[in-house]
Amino acid sequence: MEPQISTRRGRRWAVSVLGALMVLAVGCGDGGGDFAQGTPQPLLVDRPPFSGSAAYAHVETQVGFGPRVPGTEGHAAQLEWMVENLNAWADTVYTQEFEWTTQAGETLQLTNVMARFLPDRSHRILLLAHWDTRPWADQAPDEADRALPVPGANDGGSGVAVLMELARMMSEEPPATGIDILFVDGEDYGPETDDMFLGARHYAANPLPPEPAFGVLLDMVGDVDPLFPIEGHSAERAPQVAQRVWGIAARLGLGRYFPTRVGGYVSDDHIPLNDAGIPTIDIIDFSYGPGHSWWHTLEDTPDKVSPQTLGMVGEVVTELVFQGG
Repeated sequence: MEPQISTRRGRRWAVSVLGALMVLAVGCGDGGGDFAQGTPQPLLVDRPPFSGSAAYAHVETQVGFGPRVPGTEGHAAQLEWMVENLNAWADTVYTQEFEWTTQAGETLQLTNVMARFLPDRSHRILLLAHWDTRPWADQAPDEADRALPVPGANDGGSGVAVLMELARMMSEEPPATGIDILFVDGEDYGPETDDMFLGARHYAANPLPPEPAFGVLLDMVGDVDPLFPIEGHSAERAPQVAQRVWGIAARLGLGRYFPTRVGGYVSDDHIPLNDAGIPTIDIIDFSYGPGHSWWHTLEDTPDKVSPQTLGMVGEVVTELVFQGG
C-alpha cells in the first residue's frame, strides 16, 4: 500500500515511493565513567542532554495501552499516540500500511511509521525500533501463561521510548543532519521467524527516498542491569557503524556498559536492512533478567526497566545524531 504523509503544517496526502570482527579500537578501553551512578560526562558536541526519566515515562505510557499486538485496541491506541506526537514534532510523518498473511492463515493489518527531520538533506541517518509486542508469552515458566500477550516494557517499549524522546528533543533543537526515525510493526508476531521482522522487511523492499547512509536499531535497551556488547551480525555487516557507535559510548565514559567485543548473533530487524544494502547495527542487551528470564514473559514490565539505562542509550544515540553520523 502507498504510505501516507503528513506535515506539521497539517497537510496530508498519499504518495508513491517507493569471519568475526576483531575487537574495535576505540582508544578509550572500557571507559572510566560510571553513568548509572550519575557521574557527569562531558558532551562531545554542543547538543541538548537526553532525559532517561522522560524516556521512561514513554515506556509507562506504552504499557498503559495494553499489549500492542496487531489487531488489538492497544495496538491502535499506540499507533494514534505515536502519529499524533510525531506530527507535532517532526517535519514530515509517513505511515506505511501493509498486509501480511501468516503461516497460520491470519491476515494482519500492519503500519510502519516514519518521522523525518530535515527532509531536504540528502545525507540521512536511520534510527529504528519495533513498536509491536509479542502475542504469546512463550518463555513464561508457567505453561498456563504462555497463551497470554507480553506487556512489552523492554521488548518493544524501550526502543520506542528512546526514539520518541529523541524526536521531541529534535523538534526543539534540530541537528544538522537528516534523521529518519522509523517505528516498524510486526517484528515480534511469530511464533517463528517466518512471521517476524515484517515491518523491517516491508521497509527494506519499499524504502522512502533518499535512502539513509546507515541505520541504528534499538531493541531491548532498558534492562536494569545493562550490557551492550557488539551484536555479531552488526560487527560483520556494518563494522564501521559499530566502531562509530561503540567509540562514542567509550568517549562518553560508558565503555563498561558497551564493551568492544562481539557478544553473539541475533536475528532482528537489522537483517533485512543489511540485506537491502543499508548497513545497520543492532544495539541490544542479550540478557534480560536473571538467566534471560524476563524475555517473552509476563515479567516484561516497567519495573524491570531503568531510566538510567534508557538515558545512557539515549546519550549515545543523541551524540551520534548531533555529530552528524
